[in-house]
Amino acid sequence: MPSSAATPAVAPMTRALVLLFAFCCGAIVANIYYAQPIIALIAPDVALSTQGASLVVALTQVGYAAGLFFLVPLADLLENRRLMMATVVLAGLSLLAASVVSQPGPFLAVSLLIGFSSVAVQMLIPLAAHMAPEASRGRVVGSIMSGLILGILLARPLASLVADHFGWRAVYQLAAAAMLVILLVLATTMPAYRPAHRASYPALIASLGHLFKRHALLRQRAMLQALMFAAFSLFWTAAPLELARVHGLSQSQIAVFALVGAVGTVAAPLAGRWADAGYTRLATLAAMLMAIVAFTLGLAPSVVCLALTGVLLDFAVQMNMVMGQREIYALDAHSRARLNGIYVTSIFLGGAAGSALASPVYESLGWPGIAGIGMALGVLGWLGSRRSARAANA
Repeated sequence: MPSSAATPAVAPMTRALVLLFAFCCGAIVANIYYAQPIIALIAPDVALSTQGASLVVALTQVGYAAGLFFLVPLADLLENRRLMMATVVLAGLSLLAASVVSQPGPFLAVSLLIGFSSVAVQMLIPLAAHMAPEASRGRVVGSIMSGLILGILLARPLASLVADHFGWRAVYQLAAAAMLVILLVLATTMPAYRPAHRASYPALIASLGHLFKRHALLRQRAMLQALMFAAFSLFWTAAPLELARVHGLSQSQIAVFALVGAVGTVAAPLAGRWADAGYTRLATLAAMLMAIVAFTLGLAPSVVCLALTGVLLDFAVQMNMVMGQREIYALDAHSRARLNGIYVTSIFLGGAAGSALASPVYESLGWPGIAGIGMALGVLGWLGSRRSARAANA
């Protein structure tokens, strides 16, 4: 087994640093979501079929999952700031490439690379958990997750607005410029942190399997959030298609619709406080029920009901995400980056499945098919959370 010395000292987790972490997380994670509301514009320009359009979103999420598995564990081995800067440089170059390619194969490959290189957020969050005192760790992680979720939610309206006025390629150009800003922020303000863990890279990757096998709680939380994120991605990939085709909304109007989902960002700090107070199991069950209710409302042929679905679903996903992270970070202080990598890899594989299903299901079954699958995913999550709660109380 690799050696693990005492956790090295790092800068204290001040409020300013929490805000900085939150900003960086939001700006970087947005890269994965810019394509969701504009796939109908991208597909014809890069010669993708209507049914294959959602592959852009799905492959970005698959790339993100691969980055979580192969890059994020390095945060337990290498100096974190330099590692994050390297991934941000690669993300910026990938986004620039996406703004110029015009063939389906290269564009899908670049989409995969955008996801692969946008994983610095999952290095920042474990670093914040290292730096935060145990008593406030849930609140700190929840506050940073608010920035991350805000980036996810604002990416969609921003992409719609920019694409409506300047074309979809401008979205990727602006995202590349944002990565340059993030690179400067990381270089000038982020504290250096070299982990105490010592191992070879192959041993580090092999340890992921050992951690997944050792911790039943990790497996349970990963499964629950994968189901939730599949439902989340299914909704937000299909909703722009429904809004444009059935309700006649323009890209700018879809942007306003997507902004409604930003209301759900209040879930992350609330969830952090509830987790610190010991309400994790109850809040997890509530999140699953909320997802079921959200898709039930979404069956009504109304833009208002679709907006309520988005708000409730975003709230449920964020709440369950923070609850899960709070629990897995307590499993092993020296393995937090790897535990987080396993957890979020599972989540984004679920998200990729939801995104990949969106276009073919919508084309063949319409919105009722999307809502039905979303409800089924929520029911599976609720049953899984009930089983986990019973096991914990046994």
